Amino acid sequence: MKWNLLTSETTRVVKLPDDIYPIDLHWFPRSIGGKKQSQAESFVLTSSDGKFHLISKLGRVEKSVEAHCGAVLAGRWNYEGTALVTVGEDGQVKIWSKSGMLRSTLAQQGTPVYSVAWGPDSGKVLYTSGKQLIIKPLQPNAKVLQWKAHDGLILKTDWNSVNDLILSAGEDCKYKVWDSYGRLLYSSQPHEYPITSVAWAVDGELFAVGSFHTLRLCDKTGWSYALEKPNTGSIFNIAWSIDGTQLAGACGNGHVIFAHVVEQRWEWKNFEITLIKRRTMEVHNVINDAVDLLEFRDRVIKASLNYGHLVVSTSLQCYVFSTKNWNTPLIFDLKEGTVSLILQAERHFLLVDGGGLYLYSYEGRLISSPKFPGMRTDILNAQTVSLSNDTLAVKDKADEKVIYIFEALSGKPLGDGKPISHKTEIVEIALDQKGLTSERKIAFIDKNRDLHITSVKRFGKEQKIVKIGTMVQTLAWNDTSNILCGIQDTRFTVWYYPNTVYVDKDLLPKTLYEKDASEFSKNPQIVHFVGNQITIRRADGSLIHLSISPYPAILHEYVSSSKWEDAVRLCRFVKATATDEDQTMWACLAAMAVANKDMVTAEIAYASIGEIDKVQYINSIKDLPSKESRMAHILLFSGNTQEAETLLLQTGLIYQAIQVNINLYNWDRALELAVKHKTHVDTVLAYRQKFLEDFGKKETNKRFLQYAEGVSITQNYSYSFCPACSS
Repeated sequence: MKWNLLTSETTRVVKLPDDIYPIDLHWFPRSIGGKKQSQAESFVLTSSDGKFHLISKLGRVEKSVEAHCGAVLAGRWNYEGTALVTVGEDGQVKIWSKSGMLRSTLAQQGTPVYSVAWGPDSGKVLYTSGKQLIIKPLQPNAKVLQWKAHDGLILKTDWNSVNDLILSAGEDCKYKVWDSYGRLLYSSQPHEYPITSVAWAVDGELFAVGSFHTLRLCDKTGWSYALEKPNTGSIFNIAWSIDGTQLAGACGNGHVIFAHVVEQRWEWKNFEITLIKRRTMEVHNVINDAVDLLEFRDRVIKASLNYGHLVVSTSLQCYVFSTKNWNTPLIFDLKEGTVSLILQAERHFLLVDGGGLYLYSYEGRLISSPKFPGMRTDILNAQTVSLSNDTLAVKDKADEKVIYIFEALSGKPLGDGKPISHKTEIVEIALDQKGLTSERKIAFIDKNRDLHITSVKRFGKEQKIVKIGTMVQTLAWNDTSNILCGIQDTRFTVWYYPNTVYVDKDLLPKTLYEKDASEFSKNPQIVHFVGNQITIRRADGSLIHLSISPYPAILHEYVSSSKWEDAVRLCRFVKATATDEDQTMWACLAAMAVANKDMVTAEIAYASIGEIDKVQYINSIKDLPSKESRMAHILLFSGNTQEAETLLLQTGLIYQAIQVNINLYNWDRALELAVKHKTHVDTVLAYRQKFLEDFGKKETNKRFLQYAEGVSITQNYSYSFCPACSS
């Protein structure tokens, strides 16, 4: 049978012979990478006589294949539609071609296999074996992952391609969420009856659970949004619509149950928006208790509320509302229809659908449509795409160690076009929202849960990827200043000025705010970081609101508009009013001042946190006669020795460049420069000789021995500065 969900009319697809008892059905994938499939309207049907049947949309049985001894309990197409996996009562897992030819028998075991699912890249298959779950790669000799998942028989399993998480349901009356390494992320309380079905929504944000007289809607982290008790008997199978707004369940009493997802909520500042019906939203302004109703022509699929705008996609159109005026939305038509993700930045927003990435201005103008090789937009989510005012970052699924960076306005790859690549797989990415394009930073968490930060602008010089945190579960950038927050292990941490790692690494611990995070329970997620308010969702679904100090954000504001005196005044004010916070503020100001080459402010800030050695060094920089050498020493201060040396050589300050290397004990480089520029070879040799004498060592370096023979060294090496060269 088939139902049209818009008109509710029912039509018969196929009348099967009386001796066929169908068990499982799976539609051929509709589209791949935005391209519609020719076979998109056909499906596979498995039956109790050991066969599976390929049936066209008109109801013609194209092919019936003898597949298993005993019933074929499940059949699933892979994401590309190039292969079919079937499992049966005979304990076999078989892979078939698109046309129904046997490719391989992947596994054989003594117990029936009740459920099967493909991995996100169609390279692995997940199947049940009694109380165990098994992930088996298609490549021979690859490592098989197997673990005990339930205390009873496992009846159903599902694996989502977007979030890479696994669901399992069993006769022990529990449902569980796992990651793809077999680590348990969530386990439900035991229900009254066995759980007979679980299914992910396509975008991986929600899943549904079916049991006897029970239908439950859950968040991807496991907690439950809603519980319905329909009079249906057991719900044996659940299928979601492609847009994730409704689902159908096959019930034990012969009925089919249809359910729609409503009551979704979005919050931003003083606005609270709820989807009260499929086509109606209610806007509640909590300040003046005003309520507005927004009506739509078609059903709402996705929405996002941020930066003073509400963006809503329905099945055919996109609506853009300003929070200042709910009556006149801007409306434009969509190409594809099923939007799977909406991301907002201050100036524009991104729509992701099966066909591609589309960047629109809030006036509804298409700005750009970035592309990269092998792009699959159907598996992107908020953890793998990030948007700021000038940059778009996308994590690649084909190579998980790579992040593609695009210029928002043109859609072209940023800088020299090379993506950022890391040594291990990346899990989550986030771009900072404020400041200059040339200073745009991206923070990301890798598979080992380490937090790294790097710059996205990469012309020629490779910017280092620096690790700034360990065991980080979740992260978020602030919407109005470049402050980063995250939960690492048992601590909630705020990095007030993450750029410190590029300016003065030793200062970083002083620019942090930390508090105990044990109250957030296991696996909390940061939902928002707006103003100085942070919203965290605990594993049980409850929300916790935290406030952090407003002063660092004000400091960021002063510094971005070069109000250095105001910044110093603010730090002094904080010192007068609060005890523990002023050190953090001074440390942030010191790093900001050095980054912006304002050494007067840097000196005040470093003095306030007692870093006397740095104050002395800054003083010595101020006394240098030329602007170039001052610049070079500021670069040295931040640890950028290579750039400092290049700057000195470019401006002809050869002796200073040599002296820099001598001070850092880079003897080979110092000699190389002296020889190359035919100057001060004797000075380098004299310093080297004194260095060796101090340690009572003999010269062993062949190059130094070679030049020492040809140069007579004057034993007067007490000077460390050559006025003639620096002038």
